[in-house]
Amino acid sequence: MSTRGSENKLILIKRKTRLEEIVVRYNTIQQAQFYIERLGADFSDYIAEDRNYRNAVETAVMELGSLGRVQLLEREHVPNFIFGDEDTVVVLGQDGLVANTLKYLHRQPLIGVNPDPQRWDGVLLPFTVKDLRLVVPDVFHRSRPIKEVTLAKAELNDGQSLYGVNDLFIGRKTHVSARYQLRLSGIVEQQSSSGIIVSTGMGSTGWLKSVLAGAAGVVRGTAQLYEGAEMDIAYHAETPGTNPAGQRQAWDDPNLYFTVREPFPSKTTSANLVFGAIRGDSPLQITSQMPENGVIFSDGVESDFLEFNSGVEATISLAEKRGQLVV
Repeated sequence: MSTRGSENKLILIKRKTRLEEIVVRYNTIQQAQFYIERLGADFSDYIAEDRNYRNAVETAVMELGSLGRVQLLEREHVPNFIFGDEDTVVVLGQDGLVANTLKYLHRQPLIGVNPDPQRWDGVLLPFTVKDLRLVVPDVFHRSRPIKEVTLAKAELNDGQSLYGVNDLFIGRKTHVSARYQLRLSGIVEQQSSSGIIVSTGMGSTGWLKSVLAGAAGVVRGTAQLYEGAEMDIAYHAETPGTNPAGQRQAWDDPNLYFTVREPFPSKTTSANLVFGAIRGDSPLQITSQMPENGVIFSDGVESDFLEFNSGVEATISLAEKRGQLVV
C-alpha cells in the first residue's frame, strides 16, 4: 500500500542564477566573463553562486524524490501554473521568490529553503536542503507548525485581480505623475503623486518602512530648518491607529497600510489622504485618471501587472485567502 508521502506531489520552485541570466544576455559564458571583469567585478563569485545553487537543486530533487513525486518549476512559469489542492510547494530561495510564489497559492503549504546559508540571510527561508527529509513528512501528516500570512488584493471593476504578499504598487510605469481619485471611509480626494504603496504586515519592514522613514526624516528636517514658523505639513509621521514608521507588524496583521508617494497639492489635487489603514470593512478605492501606462503590480514584479488606465476602478482590500508558510 502506498504511503501519504507517495500520494502527494511536491512542486520545487527554482530561479535562474545571476550567471544564467547574464549568459542569456551575452550568449556565452566567456563573453559574460569579459563583460563582468571589464567592469572590475569578481566573476568567480558568479561561478561560485551558480555552482552552489545547482548543487542545492540537485540535492533537493534527490531528497524530495525519496518522499513523493517531484515536479521542477522555473520561477517565470509560476504565475500560469495550476497548483493542485494537495500539492506541497518547496521554494529554493531567496526571500523574494517565496513571496512571489506564495501569492499564487490557495492554502497549499509552502516550505522556504535556503540554498546557500553562507550567502543569504533568508528571513522566509528557515530550512536547508538537508532539512527536507524531516520537514516534508511532517507537512504531509499536518504535524508541522504553519504561520498564516495576510495578503493584499487589488480587484478591478472588469473582474481582473492581483494578490500581494508584501505590497502592491498603484501608479505609472514611468516617473511621470499618476493621477487618480482616492476614496476611503467616505473621504474622497483627487490626487497627483508618484504612486501609492499598499503594504501587508509581512511587507511592513520593506518598501513601506523605507517610504515612511524618508517622509518622517523630511518632516523632522523641515521642522528644524523652519523652527518656530507655522507650517502646513500634510504628512504626519505617526497617524493614530496606523503603522508608525519603522514598526514591524505581524505577518497575519488584520490590516493593510497605504502611503502615497510624493503627493502634489494644487488647485485640482489635494494631499491630505496620504497615509492610513485599510481594514476589512473599509477598503481603499482608486479610480484611474491616467490615459496610458497606469499599472498595478505586486511584490516588485513589474512584469506581472494589471493595466490601470482612465476609468478603471480598483478596490484594494484584504485578500479572502491567506498564505501558509511552514515554520
